[in-house]
Amino acid sequence: MASSSAAAAASAAAGSASPLVYDKRTNRFFPANSVRKDETRPLLRQTKLVDYWNGVSRVLSYEYWKQKPLVKRLLALFEPKYLPRTIRTPLDPRTSQKFPSNVTRNQRYSVLSFLPVTLFEQFSYFYNMYFLLIALTQFIPILQVGYLFTYWLPLIFVVVLALAKEAFDDIKRWLQDRRANHQKFQRLMLTGEVITVRSSDIRVGHLVIVNTNERVPADLVLLHTSDKSGASFIRTDQLDGETDWKLRKPLAKTQSLSQEALASYSASFYIEEPKKEIYNFIGKLTDVNSEEEPISVDNTMWANTVVASGKAVGLVVYTGRETRSALNKNKPTSKVGITDLEVNFLSKILFVMLATLSLLMVAVAGFTGLWYVNAVRFMILFSSIIPISMRVNLDMAKLLYSAQIMWDKKIPGTVVRSSNLPEELGRINFLFSDKTGTLTQNDMVFKKLHVGSMCFRAEDQAGIQESMEEALGRSGKGVLKHDRGGNQHVLRCVRALALCHNVTPVTADDGSHAYQASSPDEVALVKFTEKVSMVLSNRDIQSITLHNPLGEDERYEVLHMFPFSSSTKRMGIVVRDLATGGITFYLKGADSIMIQIISKENSEWVPEETENMARDGLRTLVFGMKNLSEEELQDFTARYHEAKCSLENRDSNMQAVVETLLERDLEVLCVTGVEDRLQEGVRPTLEKLQAAGVKVWMLTGDKVETATCIALSARLFKRDQPINTITARNEQECYTRLCDCDENSCLVIDGNSLQMCLDSFRDQFFQIAQASPSVVCCRCSPTQKAEVVRLIKQYTNARTAAIGDGGNDVSMILAADVGLGIEGREGKQASLAADFSLTQFYHVLRLTVWHGRNSYKRSSLLAQFIIHRGLVISFIQAVFSCLVFFAAVAIYQGWLLVGYSTIYTMAPVFSLVLDEDVSARAALTFAELYHDLQKGRVLSMRTFLQWTFASVYQGGAIMVVSMMLFESNFLNIVAITFTVLILTELLNIAFEIHNWNWLILVGELLTLLIYIGSIFLLPDYFDTGFILTWSYWWRVFVVTAVSCLPISLTKFIYRKCNPTADRKVTGHRHGKFKAFGLGDDPEDLPLSSDEEQPAASVVL
Repeated sequence: MASSSAAAAASAAAGSASPLVYDKRTNRFFPANSVRKDETRPLLRQTKLVDYWNGVSRVLSYEYWKQKPLVKRLLALFEPKYLPRTIRTPLDPRTSQKFPSNVTRNQRYSVLSFLPVTLFEQFSYFYNMYFLLIALTQFIPILQVGYLFTYWLPLIFVVVLALAKEAFDDIKRWLQDRRANHQKFQRLMLTGEVITVRSSDIRVGHLVIVNTNERVPADLVLLHTSDKSGASFIRTDQLDGETDWKLRKPLAKTQSLSQEALASYSASFYIEEPKKEIYNFIGKLTDVNSEEEPISVDNTMWANTVVASGKAVGLVVYTGRETRSALNKNKPTSKVGITDLEVNFLSKILFVMLATLSLLMVAVAGFTGLWYVNAVRFMILFSSIIPISMRVNLDMAKLLYSAQIMWDKKIPGTVVRSSNLPEELGRINFLFSDKTGTLTQNDMVFKKLHVGSMCFRAEDQAGIQESMEEALGRSGKGVLKHDRGGNQHVLRCVRALALCHNVTPVTADDGSHAYQASSPDEVALVKFTEKVSMVLSNRDIQSITLHNPLGEDERYEVLHMFPFSSSTKRMGIVVRDLATGGITFYLKGADSIMIQIISKENSEWVPEETENMARDGLRTLVFGMKNLSEEELQDFTARYHEAKCSLENRDSNMQAVVETLLERDLEVLCVTGVEDRLQEGVRPTLEKLQAAGVKVWMLTGDKVETATCIALSARLFKRDQPINTITARNEQECYTRLCDCDENSCLVIDGNSLQMCLDSFRDQFFQIAQASPSVVCCRCSPTQKAEVVRLIKQYTNARTAAIGDGGNDVSMILAADVGLGIEGREGKQASLAADFSLTQFYHVLRLTVWHGRNSYKRSSLLAQFIIHRGLVISFIQAVFSCLVFFAAVAIYQGWLLVGYSTIYTMAPVFSLVLDEDVSARAALTFAELYHDLQKGRVLSMRTFLQWTFASVYQGGAIMVVSMMLFESNFLNIVAITFTVLILTELLNIAFEIHNWNWLILVGELLTLLIYIGSIFLLPDYFDTGFILTWSYWWRVFVVTAVSCLPISLTKFIYRKCNPTADRKVTGHRHGKFKAFGLGDDPEDLPLSSDEEQPAASVVL
């Protein structure tokens, strides 16, 4: 009865929307006509030619089977077991024997495993295994149809080339490992003596000394630092990609000890089991007096970080494969482009054609005698149908595309980290982008300070300073611009900004001053306090010194520090004013969190002001404070220390103490707003991408108002487009708002509503979202970002790209078909994880519509021409066999067969990858040309059948017409048809070229000269006396004309009657632009169509 009433209520709430049904099993509401989460199916039928093969490949893949419970249990038996450990000092030599050595090993192979493993990998490819079987048949006399080297030489060449590449890469990895393992470090011995050891000789329990700018060789617990601040900074960019320095603190019990005392210090260290988490660590020190000190991640230095200040002495706790850096070295998942999948699928069709043609030959012959032997012999004769050089040519082409991208001066600093995917750039349908640091600069500028009764802008620095001076006891010059009664409150607000942060002032070698912090927001606030004369002059782990507007120093003792985390979304600090003895707890954080913590008294203005700032495109923080008594501090310190020493659920226990004793009824101080400006060229880039048919989604952790304002400012949303915003409190409201959405409107949704849609209304959400021009998902977690990308791929079967600049974007980048990373202020983690590393967002446009276009079109034409090359010679063989009474006799043998796919056609065919159907300027100006690429028509079943028909016609015409014209010269039929075949292939390539350059011309002419020269070098195949006659050459030209002209004329007439979009734009096959007023210069247009402005203020 209850469930019926619930369903009725839900249906009423939905109005005209589909009624909701209550599911007792999941305790959720579902639309009556929807498909549940576990019953989802793609909305769009997958019509690509690779769909069937994708399904078969998935079932046959290792990734599919390793998810099965039985396979999981079997694999678990071979996984290393990691256990906690207790390390006692001074070191017992037997302790270090239990743990792995500190050897760095990134090699894939050993001397013994190289050949077996690489050969297995090579022959796991269909092409190589097929040709291996064909070559092996030539050892059987009854199946032998030609010379052994004819089949073995191409196979050996391809495999040796692949093995040489693997060996070269592995030797480079071995040399890198050798350098790392032989690097020298200092070890502190029990006697206090310092000796030099190699990195590979370091063991668990050793005391290691690491000097400034040295790499940390293993995971350490920091015992002592020589830095005068009593702390040490490390650089972690090689571990987590973040460029800011991290503060590390030595253990209090060991920092005061001398180097000799450390060597003989007696204690036991409990160390948790090795884990991947680099931001969490649990340990405990127990000295001889049974006194305990907790060890956290702030007391650690992970391997491959670099000491940035002071000399550090650390205890080795993890080595080798157990270090955090080694555990986080996941084997990169190789992404395979859809073009490669389509080519592989075509190879399966070619095999079917090969088998069918062979059976047809023996069937026409009447299945007489050993017909099955003849069928195998025919399969060997027609083996050119499946081209062995396909993979080599495509791989070489990908390397060329990658080099061209990195050499492009228009997109400097671009790095191709995965050479498998250049073609994918030409077929992108969805681009998922982060906001901060990607669309915006991540260079924060302070804009507003709202203190409740008044609002200060960045330009009001003089007024703020006067108010602070008045509060400190000295009137400013002139008339104060603000109410004197609020001066004390202004001072408290600015002081909170100057104290509540994790910023450290540093001095560079050249004497310049800077601020180090993990967040640019914090640096912006501290720079603002500096401008109003509240300067952060010094900071260490125990104290903070401020220089106030009166020129006096204010010193504070740091009692407790609570760093910011993505889970808590706030940061706090407890300080004692050394002048007055007052104890204050400061807290700052996101408004959604702080509103629940601050006192309700005098805080009514906070929600409204945070929304106003968000509409102006500002990032907001709410500050609060609470004065503590000495008794409250002691009570908190005792309970917090107890929580810090717990070995289970330490973080949650610590947070519970903070929430219970400190984060209650805080007095609200102020709200700050900082601005993040748009990146260079964002607006014209987004406009061009949308014109190209790429749907851009913004996935961000910011508030709805801020993200919407940035989307409008960046022109992700057009001013005249309606915007549907979904911010629901429950599933009923979420579904109602979702059903009210117009599919032609832009969509904005927050993280909670997004999760409801993913859990309960997945089909409805993606049906609306994929039809929307643009979508903005706010308050997204990294997991949600990756899930959205994966589901778009599942529901639309579209090609996706994701771009970001921070560690929180890595999961999204890895989930997309193409990952794009920007090296930004948040570090290199996204850049290192991406397939393509960029320096600016606007480089995406040239990367996709120009380089992506070239890569996709060139590889598609190259693959189809290689297939055509194999089909032509195979159909010549088929017609020849028919003319000799279906005998399985080869028409071309030996060097002719080897040379056909190498020196006679390799250079001209590969020169197709240098062709350009349009110029860079045309591709960037007319971004709409990208639409044709997204449809996948360049390489499709239709184009495959067209090339197959051309191959059948040309192969048949060459053989039949040659027999008609040279009937009296049957013994020279090999030389005749082979010459026509070479000329036909050269002409075919010439007809496909859009824009000639000297490399293509040299490739054609040089190949022709090589063939003419080989005629005189191979007398066993060519009768030079016959070839040098005029009657030979005029007949050769006639056969060549019959072979080429009909195909070429048909293509010419079809292109004139049905011109493609690029031909309509260029107006000429060589791409001149005078008709469009663009001149002859093929340079691309400048991206900046208008001057970048700060985010505009928009009232929604």
